[in-house]
Amino acid sequence: MRIGQNPVKNLQTATKPKRITVTVLNHIPFLNGFYAEMQDVLNLCLESARKDAGLDFDLMVFDNGSCREVQESLLDRQKNGEIQYLFISEKNLGKGGAWNIIFNAAPGEIISFADNDVLFSPDWLKRSVEILENYPRVGMVTARPFRTNPDYYTSTLRWAGNDSDAYLEQGTLLAWNTFLDFNLSLGAEEEEIRKKYQTTEDIRVTYHNIPAYLGSSHWQFTSYKKVLNEFLPIQMDKPMGEVKKLDQMVNEAGYLRLMVADPLAMNMSNSVPIKDPEEKGGITRQSRRNTGKVIANLAFIRKPLLKLYDRIFRLYYEN
Repeated sequence: MRIGQNPVKNLQTATKPKRITVTVLNHIPFLNGFYAEMQDVLNLCLESARKDAGLDFDLMVFDNGSCREVQESLLDRQKNGEIQYLFISEKNLGKGGAWNIIFNAAPGEIISFADNDVLFSPDWLKRSVEILENYPRVGMVTARPFRTNPDYYTSTLRWAGNDSDAYLEQGTLLAWNTFLDFNLSLGAEEEEIRKKYQTTEDIRVTYHNIPAYLGSSHWQFTSYKKVLNEFLPIQMDKPMGEVKKLDQMVNEAGYLRLMVADPLAMNMSNSVPIKDPEEKGGITRQSRRNTGKVIANLAFIRKPLLKLYDRIFRLYYEN
């Protein structure tokens, strides 16, 4: 039997969500080894996303089975008003499973997605939405230019070649340092990166005076919710390793996949970046912290160590 009346009935207005929902997918199972710095990396991701984004937004974080310490830090951020929507999953649902929930649940008309290791620069969101709203039939906009697989932007290239308002440029357009910094963050060696820089090329399009590079990526992108929902549910059998499915589906559906013309997002990977005094921008390359790390990154040492680490991780954390 009800006692009294629900006081919420007397409220005259309900809070409406912002037009844009920025979403971050997080998974930090423990805070040592590979993940030793990941709490700091996550903090930088969340704080840089907020700082000078250029547009207002609500922040949603989906925690995909992290350890207790990480989940408690996220709960504290929500209590402080830094996170508007927080989802905590008991288990790791994989990226596909998390995307299915995020893309359905995010209340904004526009969804901007990021992995938990993305470092943002000022105006990253404003510049991304500018492309989203001014180019036709956009599927994904990434806030950094880099060279992606041409097989995943064939629809974009086809459109640019047929639209008289689109001006195409092709060749070595990205600055070497911009190219180098991003590829170093992926763990590649400089010699390998230089070879790739010399043997591949960039494609840039300018449409209505707004430049953009062809390509985008699943690790960070901005899109319309209605577009992303066309691809749900996303079926993936592994937590990682199949994430390019979304890139492929967006391209095959005829949507444009684009990147802003300046490096406004950076992949930190699993370590906090150190400021390079010669860099003038807000995003800097990863710095080797000590001699031990330099030695450990030598190919003949690094590969067997990573193989051993992978086996240990599987032993303890695979079901």
